[in-house]
Amino acid sequence: MQSIRREQVLAARWFAQQLERPDATSDDCDLLDLGVQDTGPDGAPWALTIRGMSAAAMEGLTVAWTVRGAPHYYRRADLGDVAVAVSPYSSLDAAKRIFDANKKFKDAGVDTLVALRELATTMRAIVTDTMVKGEMSSRLTTELPEHHLRDCKPCGAVHPHEQTFRLAALQAGLELVPNTSPPVLHRVKGLRPNEFRRPDADASPQFDLIRNYLRFYGPSTAQEVAAFLDAPVKEVKAHWPDDVLDVDVEGQGKSALIEAIDVLTDPPQPTAVRLAGPYDALLQGRDREMLVPEVDRRKTVWPVLGRPGVIFAAAEPVGTWRPAKAGKKLRIKVEPWVRHTTKVQKAIAVEAERLARFRGVELAGIDTVE
Repeated sequence: MQSIRREQVLAARWFAQQLERPDATSDDCDLLDLGVQDTGPDGAPWALTIRGMSAAAMEGLTVAWTVRGAPHYYRRADLGDVAVAVSPYSSLDAAKRIFDANKKFKDAGVDTLVALRELATTMRAIVTDTMVKGEMSSRLTTELPEHHLRDCKPCGAVHPHEQTFRLAALQAGLELVPNTSPPVLHRVKGLRPNEFRRPDADASPQFDLIRNYLRFYGPSTAQEVAAFLDAPVKEVKAHWPDDVLDVDVEGQGKSALIEAIDVLTDPPQPTAVRLAGPYDALLQGRDREMLVPEVDRRKTVWPVLGRPGVIFAAAEPVGTWRPAKAGKKLRIKVEPWVRHTTKVQKAIAVEAERLARFRGVELAGIDTVE
């Protein structure tokens, strides 16, 4: 069995996610095959920016609720394939992805996928053009049968479960209008609703979620992929790619795509420094203990509330950062985990300037917390 070191995995992942590319030089990004999560003040646009994608190219992208119900950026032309790829593999899988919402379906004797198709069909009928999320939720409350509804104490209202609502939107042929709060949805022109029909169609390899997890986060285990998808492990194992090899990563057995073995065993040398946002793709892998081996540092990177951004130097996490905006100025607070060389400090300053330009403000300075 081929042995792969942690440093090799991080370097291969760095290049798979295209983090070595120069600023604003590309019209595309490979991660859009999987989806780029848009959470936080900078979100997907900043994640794509630090991967070298130009702002002009991003204007042609769209947003949809998909994996784990989170908003993700995609190429609009890919949404039909994405809808198939993100659809649950079975009723069992669908039940796990929607958490406690499945209890009412079960109590009513309604199959989970049947109920989700019912929801997607109703959403499609309601949104004929453009509609704010709250308005659609109110309409759904009056049109859906009782097993779709919950008495939401925080809202003081009855409405559909949030997770079912989110997972059904793209299946109904609906996308999110970028940068809208509250969210605005509208029909995707020319997109035929999928309505959770994965049992009738396999995902294209380019957009297959399991394959793309291995592509961007591999080597990996079925348990890690299942955690990423909120899917049952048995379903992930049933759809595991055939073109994989078993490898040993620091004493743990994992699988890697055959096409990635050469890069894993002899990856290029990373050199760049990047300020990854709190929900950047680099931080979305489910092998957190490998990315950040120290327990205290993992608690810092992934707290229950208020995640920081992470500084990466040559693919290695070397500290955290937080922005502080005051009017038209931006300050960056840096907490290094190791002593940064002068070269790394200068590179952090360059990236901070890039973040300020991205936000349309002036960089007022960088504060280092020892």
